[in-house]
Amino acid sequence: MSSVAVLTQESFNEHRSGLLPEQVKAAVAGPSGAEDEDSLPTYKDAFPPLPEKPLPEGVQETGNAWTSKIKPLKSSAITQVFHVPLEERKYKDINQFGEGDQAKVCLDIMHKTGAHLELSMAKDQGLSIMVSGKHDAVMKARKEIVSRLQTQASATVAIPKEHHRFVIGKSGEKLQELELKTATKIQIPRPEDPSNLIKISGTKEGLEKAKHEILLISAEQDKRAVERMNIEKVYHPFITGAYSKLVGELMQETGARINVPPPSVNKTEIVITGEKEQVALAMVKIKKIYEEKKKNATTIAVEVKKSQHKYVIGPKGNTLQEILDRTGVSVEIPPLDSSSETVILRGEPDRLGQALTEVYAKANSYTVSSVSAPSWLHRFIIGKKGQNLAKITQQMPKVHIEFTEGEDKITLEGPTKDVQIVQVQIEAVVTDLVSRMDYTEISVDPKFHRHLIGKGGANINRIKEHHKVSVRIPPDNEKSNLIRIEGDPQGVQEAKKELLELASRMENERTKDMIIEQRFHRAIIGQKGEKVKEIRDKFPEVIINFPDPTQKSDIVQLRGPRTEVEKCTKFMQKVVAEMVENSFSVSVPIFKQFHKNIIGKGGANIKKIREETNTKIDLPAENSNSEMIVITGKKASCEAAKNRILAIQKELDAHVTMECVIPQKFHRSIMGPKGSRIQQITKDHNVQIKFPDREDQQGKYYTEAFVVINNYKQYLFFFFLFYFFLWQASKIKSATFLFYSAPSADAPVQENGEANGAVKEPADPLVPKKCDVIVLSGRKERCEAAVESLKALVPVTITVEVPFELHRYIIGQKGSGIRKMMDEFEVNIQVPAHELQSDIISVTGLASHLDRAKEGLLERVKELQSEQEDRALRSFKLTITVDPKYHPKIIGRKGAIITQIRNEHEVNIQFPEKNDENQDQITITGYEQNAVAARDAIQAIVDELEEMISEDITLDSRVHARVIGARGKGIRKIMDEFKVDVRFPQSGAANPNLVTVTGRPEQVDEAIDHLLNLEEEYLSDVVENEAKMAYMKPSGSTASSMEEPRGPSKGFVVREAPWATGNEKAPDMSSSEEFPSFGAPVTNARSSPWGPKRF
Repeated sequence: MSSVAVLTQESFNEHRSGLLPEQVKAAVAGPSGAEDEDSLPTYKDAFPPLPEKPLPEGVQETGNAWTSKIKPLKSSAITQVFHVPLEERKYKDINQFGEGDQAKVCLDIMHKTGAHLELSMAKDQGLSIMVSGKHDAVMKARKEIVSRLQTQASATVAIPKEHHRFVIGKSGEKLQELELKTATKIQIPRPEDPSNLIKISGTKEGLEKAKHEILLISAEQDKRAVERMNIEKVYHPFITGAYSKLVGELMQETGARINVPPPSVNKTEIVITGEKEQVALAMVKIKKIYEEKKKNATTIAVEVKKSQHKYVIGPKGNTLQEILDRTGVSVEIPPLDSSSETVILRGEPDRLGQALTEVYAKANSYTVSSVSAPSWLHRFIIGKKGQNLAKITQQMPKVHIEFTEGEDKITLEGPTKDVQIVQVQIEAVVTDLVSRMDYTEISVDPKFHRHLIGKGGANINRIKEHHKVSVRIPPDNEKSNLIRIEGDPQGVQEAKKELLELASRMENERTKDMIIEQRFHRAIIGQKGEKVKEIRDKFPEVIINFPDPTQKSDIVQLRGPRTEVEKCTKFMQKVVAEMVENSFSVSVPIFKQFHKNIIGKGGANIKKIREETNTKIDLPAENSNSEMIVITGKKASCEAAKNRILAIQKELDAHVTMECVIPQKFHRSIMGPKGSRIQQITKDHNVQIKFPDREDQQGKYYTEAFVVINNYKQYLFFFFLFYFFLWQASKIKSATFLFYSAPSADAPVQENGEANGAVKEPADPLVPKKCDVIVLSGRKERCEAAVESLKALVPVTITVEVPFELHRYIIGQKGSGIRKMMDEFEVNIQVPAHELQSDIISVTGLASHLDRAKEGLLERVKELQSEQEDRALRSFKLTITVDPKYHPKIIGRKGAIITQIRNEHEVNIQFPEKNDENQDQITITGYEQNAVAARDAIQAIVDELEEMISEDITLDSRVHARVIGARGKGIRKIMDEFKVDVRFPQSGAANPNLVTVTGRPEQVDEAIDHLLNLEEEYLSDVVENEAKMAYMKPSGSTASSMEEPRGPSKGFVVREAPWATGNEKAPDMSSSEEFPSFGAPVTNARSSPWGPKRF
């Protein structure tokens, strides 16, 4: 690997600082003929050579400017080359080098590890792989290469089972490191496996390395020893010392690991591990401590209450450790499961008295007390989620407060003073609660408990919230009938009263079965249970249960308070009686052809009869031969519905047919849009209307497209028929289809307009045409009324005289105006063609609409005429002559002034175009008085502009930018303030200091004075800044030095250069041979002052 050091400006300055002052002076001094040659730096000083090889240890390298200042750069990337012999290659196909599975594996390794791989084939067909990248990536890539490109071998190594864990290391780190280092896979048997063989798989080289490393780890562990010492348990504290300080010092001193069993473990064995010498030394020291304590220590036994033992022990045994640390005496406490109260103190005789004093002090430092409090008050003392108790425990954290269920006391345990304080606080809380809280118990049969609770606890929660009490209902498994109520005395009594009332009500509850025929169940329940919900709302305390429909049972069960159940029973019996009464049925025979008339359009007739008579009417299906209509309901209602239906049939029998002659051209108008008018007549008079077939130009008839559709099925039929004919027409090219009406059975067949070849006779003018006859069917008086209605719909045409020049305004843009009038007045307005130049407009429509349409048309004419007059007044024009130089001033900035004049006087002002002959003419269009006013306003501006003068002043160009300001803000402020116009010279002007000020004389003078004051103020700042800049320039760039001629530079001169020692000459910088460019061929291999060339 090679690294490149970059010489920056900073490092070069550091290099210069390492040179002698004379050398620096010689390097930077200007050219002078008297330069001393001895002061020049030598070649080795200026360009120190790189070391040929590393210096031996203890030898310091001679410091110089380069080595002492510039730190070598290290690369984070490394490169390693791996060789895979031919016999170990997994892919040996020489013809597929760079392709196939081997290439895919290499690409996959590069992708997974992030390293770069380059493969090459050696002469012996071995594979050379160069891997580049970061260290971790290269090591991972190496492992992948070995496992995937090299054939694998395997071997086993046997080491003691207890050494396996050292090969694995903490969290398997040692094993992973070993696998990466050797590029192998190492399998260690599990702890439960008795085998001590470790299996290694990988290359031969990797196997050898892995075996060597594993054997080294095992050999290291062989040097270690394990010893066990049996020492009486009572002497263990003296070996460990207080807080395990002594055993820690022993381990640090000897280097061995000492494991003493904790006091809770009843073992006497102490285990020592480490190097053999370290273990031996530790054993000697432990044995010495044991023998010394066994010889000198004595014991003393004292009686301490069992309840005080824990205070002697302290939290996590800290008190025992504290006594041992202060006195050197071990305190032995009997186990918790032992009833003994004897505490043994073991240690030096002179220390036992002090230890005994401390034991008694610790035992008596804590006390146990109790506070009398009724058990039902405990939870109120504790508070919601322990909030009340937390206030006390936060102040006295060392006091333990214990509540025992079922006992009327609270136990306090802790430091004596703290316990006394807490006792006073709790007694005060108890006294307060007893004074304002009460409780009571009521006896209620457990079978009613769930009803008292209610669905989802609704009843009991309501009582709790309303009376601010706590109610405890025993669970079912307790089988207790006592309900406890606690809280405010008044609330307790009220809750008790309410619960007892509920319980007594439930005791009076009864269940009653009603016999109701199942066929009435659905009717009683109603659609979506609406009717039964009404009954339940009326009797909310009664539960009504209907049997399942599949059971086919007639029993309906009622359950609730006795009186309410009786009331509900009577009500239900009444409902059932009404249903029985309403189940009367009668059948009415009606001719099948009249069924559709009884149903009516959209079922209107039958629906009306049902609603008015409150009956159920069932008609037979259309495909049934039955003529019977069944009516169900009350007897009187059924009779009324029957009479109504029979009346419809009688009326249908009295139908007549009547003809109404109206010319065919008016038929569409009579029908109205989408047949709305004819449908309204049919509905109003209850008649049927049939329009005739239309006559074409040859006198033949075809079916009218409009049909009065009485029901949805007819609509579907005609819709299908119409599209069927269209589909058939699409199959035939160049043909015309007409829908002809079917001839009657008696009519002769016509061919080519003749009947049976006979010549058609001329029609009788007194006989109406078939295409003009409209047929009506219904009752006579209704048909006559319908005929009058049809005749009233025949359109009438009137004419209105409107000046021809107004026709286009009446029509409107794209006919919008005339369409609006036609829609508004429901008439047809026909305007004569333009070439006729006629003033007559025809209006066609119903007689009732024509008068309104005529008035509207004449009103529109009046509006248009007034608009014409106003348009003529607004087209008044006048011109004003204004010098073009004033035009921009009249227009104003962004047209502000001219826009204001236009808006103020409501006129249009037009300035001349660039190519107009009269550049001084401004045209004003509008009402005459407005145009004159606008002209006067423009003239006033012109008069004011003519009074203005222009003066030129000299303003130093260096302050122009300051005067103008950012985005012209400064100069705009000046122009607005003094009402003047200020013009600065363009860039490249002959006189850059010339500024023109235009305006009224007095305002121009004031603006000039202001500008000159600003110039004076800004100019002083400019001069001051230029002076500062002059001082900031380097000495070599001063004006004097710039003016002095400089001689030819000698460059950087050094002494004792390689080319000056012999016959060699200095290298030629311009020579491509001395300084060849990269990639250029070398023509001459002669020696050089720079040393031998390396290629």
